[in-house]
Order: sequence, then structure tokens, then C-alpha cells
Amino acid sequence: MQAVVVGSGPNGLVGAIVLAQAGLEVTVVEAAEAAGGGLRSAELTLPGFVHDLCSSVHPLARLSPGLRGLGLEVDWVDPPAAAAHPLDDGSAVVLRWSIEETASALGRDADRYRALVSPLVERWDALEPALLGPFPLGAGTVLGAARALGRAGARALLQDARSLAGSFEEERSRAFLAGLAAHAILPLERRPSGGIGLLLAVAAHVDGWPSPRGGSQQLADELVARLIELGGVLRTGEPADELPEADVVLCDVMPRELLRLAGGRLPERYERALTRYRHGPGAFKVDWALSKPIPWRARGCAEASTVHVGGTFDEIARSEWDAALGRPPVAPFVLVTQPARFDPTRAPEGLTTAWGYCHVPNGYPGDLTEAIEAQVERFAPGFRDTILARATTSPPELEQRNRNLVGGDVGGGAMTLGQLLARPVRSRTPYR
Repeated sequence: MQAVVVGSGPNGLVGAIVLAQAGLEVTVVEAAEAAGGGLRSAELTLPGFVHDLCSSVHPLARLSPGLRGLGLEVDWVDPPAAAAHPLDDGSAVVLRWSIEETASALGRDADRYRALVSPLVERWDALEPALLGPFPLGAGTVLGAARALGRAGARALLQDARSLAGSFEEERSRAFLAGLAAHAILPLERRPSGGIGLLLAVAAHVDGWPSPRGGSQQLADELVARLIELGGVLRTGEPADELPEADVVLCDVMPRELLRLAGGRLPERYERALTRYRHGPGAFKVDWALSKPIPWRARGCAEASTVHVGGTFDEIARSEWDAALGRPPVAPFVLVTQPARFDPTRAPEGLTTAWGYCHVPNGYPGDLTEAIEAQVERFAPGFRDTILARATTSPPELEQRNRNLVGGDVGGGAMTLGQLLARPVRSRTPYR
């Protein structure tokens, strides 16, 4: 049997490998000149400085049932801490592998934090299949997860960040949760922003937040190597302007692109459902080549590959609402990643790289470089003096590079509760 996979992002490559393992003759067609989708790396600023074009830190990669057992040889880099959240008083809340060490920085909220994450960490084996697939879920998987979660755990994972943070007494704890929840690219008053933040904290305590040594491209290259080892074929630089004929066609694309490729061949009802798919805000990204690591005022930030730069809960909430309501944020919440701090292969000796991005209105064409760098400077005085070169990428440029990033939406669609549980359409077999 012949199978064609359109798109070589991580989902497409894993799908292609599974098909090849099942004995199908698999061809992957990719419009870009290199495979990987969001797992791409390149010298964006200066020669020898390796930057990740999209994803860089992968909290769920080693935990993924889809990646485990594929025989990949990825050299994962584990920083001392998963994430840090600097505050204006010069301190930082640090998300560490140890629940106790993380909770100890939360003062009066230490017990509440332990109560939130400890049961989920202890019952991860039962929760993992329900949270990470494979999909669609069987009744046994759902029942097992429900028993493991209990009513309180299920409520927490479905909650919005504002409500979840209401159980904390200290502002530093609420700010810490806001930084984690903002990964959902949702207003913090919308479900399940709190649950997504909680899941990321649990992932850090179960398996850390690793990065592939040498850049995210290394993970993509390992997936491609495994596919070819199984007899699969990869064709890059070939836009799939229509769906090819094959016994099986698997599309690793957004609904808008699937409609274009199908050219009217899908059932009318399914087409209508796909047109209702909603995208979230876009991302504005700045990559930096640096003369030395970012000089964070709080020492804990130097131990983490991800730093949540935004200050208090209310400041971060305001930034996320701005993006959702179509306004560029004045003081944006900035996700900073600095994996090169722990992986010297990403830059020439003695130098380093980092990047930061903030959420902006979908398709926003403006430039927020100054606002992003001002926020980093706020918590790392002297940061601007370390910049050797920068490369900026706006939402339209992200989409131009990768059609799946519609309007710069790096989340692949709005992470609303309904759309997160049932995408791309509401159906028991939504991908068919």
C-alpha cells in the first residue's frame, strides 16, 4: 500500500514512521527546503550562532507516547531548572525538578502548591495516556485517568488561571502561575489556561524541560533518519498544491490548508466544520546573538532555559488580553529561552544565543522589538549591551515561512477548552 504524508513537522514525521512500521510505502512531501516544520534551526543572526526558528524547549517531548519507542538517538540537554519567573524585587520563583525545592520559594503557598501538583505527579502513569494519547481515547483510558485525577484534580486541569491563582495568598505565587499559564496563548480568565500551566509544572517535576543538543533541528533530523531507515522517502521543496493519489493520505496541516489541498473533495458537512476552526493570537519573535549570557538580576534565572518575563499576574493578564482583543501589548509578557547557556554547541566559544517572543494580534505586521527588549532589560540590567546582532520575525513572516503558522499562531489553533479537546472538528474520529 502507498501512503503520502503532507507536511514534515513532528506530527507528520511521527505519523509517517508509524505507517512505515506497519509496512506501507511512505512518501513525505514538504514545501519547505528542509524538514521539521516547527523543529527547525538556522543561523539567523551571525555565522556560527544557531537559533531555533520556532520551538526550542520541549517539556513533553520525552514523555510523548508518539516519540517513545521510535529508536531515536537524541542528546537531550537538561538545565538545572525548567523555568524561572523574575520579580521586580530582584528575586525569582524557579520551577525545579523537585517539588519541595520549587514549593520552598512560595512561602505561605508552599502547601497549596504541593497539594496541586503532587497528586498529578504521583499518578502520572495513569494520566499520561489521557493527556498525551494515542487518540481517540478508549473508555478504559478515560476511566483510569478520571479515577487517578479525582474531582479536585480534574477541576484544576480544566480551570482558568485567574481562578486557580485565587487559591494562592502571595503575589509571587500568582505571578509564577501566570507565566506558566500564558503558554496557553489565552486570556488568563479563559479555561483551561490554568490547567495548561499546571500541566507544564507537572511535566517539569516528572521529566524536566529538555532541549535537543545543537538545536531543535536535531530532533527533526533524527525523525527523518528513522523514516529513511524504514524505507520511507522525504521530498522537500515540493509544495503539495493538491492531494496526491494514494491508499492513505495523512495531512500534517492546518484546517485552512487542508481545505485548499482537498479542492472540494471533502464532505460538505466536514468542510463547514473546518471553516469554523479558530486561530489564536500570533507571535512576534526576536533572536539574539549575545557576547555573554543575559545578566539576570535574580540568580535563579541563570539556571533555567526558559524565563517568563512579565512581572505580576495582572501585568501578564493585561498583555494576554491585549493580544486577544487585537491590540499590540505596551508591556508584553515575553517568553525568553536561553538553551545555549547550557549547550555551547549553539554558538562560537565564549558567546551565546537567546530568543524571546510575545503574543500579539493574529497577523500583526508591526515591530515590538523595543518593547520586548525593554522588558528583558527591566529584569536584566545591561542586557542591551550584550547584543551583537538580532533577527526579528513578525506574524506574517512566520506564516510566510510555514503555512501552518496562520497569522503567526504558533499554537496551531486557539487553545479554548472545546477546541483543545476536539480538534480540528467535534467528532469521535475528528482526524478522518
